[in-house]
Amino acid sequence: MPRYYFDLLDDDGQCIDEEGLELPSLRAVQAEAAKALADMARDALHSFEGTSKRFMAIEVRDSSGPVMQVRFNFEVMRLKQ
Repeated sequence: MPRYYFDLLDDDGQCIDEEGLELPSLRAVQAEAAKALADMARDALHSFEGTSKRFMAIEVRDSSGPVMQVRFNFEVMRLKQ
């Protein structure tokens, strides 16, 4: 089974995945990346103050190079202070 690496990117920088995961298909890779990105977004929402824009992505690679990128952009705008 191929090993895939999930590098995390956001406005603060990049975190390289050194371990990776063995997954059976690109469909499984996409599901794993989407789940991880949703978790990142949920955690980031708790640290927002005021109006904030945020970019997050997971770049997936295998032993031969890039496979896919899953992105998420969102903005929080408070209408009342």
